[in-house]
Amino acid sequence: MWKLGRLFTMFRKEIMLAWAVLRDPRAPRAAKLVTVLAALYVISPVDFVPDTIPILGWLDDGLIGYFLLQLAFRFLPGELLQSLRARVGTRGATK
Repeated sequence: MWKLGRLFTMFRKEIMLAWAVLRDPRAPRAAKLVTVLAALYVISPVDFVPDTIPILGWLDDGLIGYFLLQLAFRFLPGELLQSLRARVGTRGATK
């Protein structure tokens, strides 16, 4: 059960980091665009796997949203990503 709690905490911090990317004027437009696309995919009723399939539909939204956020973070310069991670309080090195 504690693994699920850690996963939720990690995902919450990634969402806070995505919000920081959207608000920071130094962030490139590509990073902001992919962040918005991730949010739109998660709330969109059109999915690869419909949300009417209980577990797979939600897993589809979460995984694609997470991977889109990771793509958005790759568009950020290394020092900006580290600065935003420090501000939000997440750990992680730039890849």
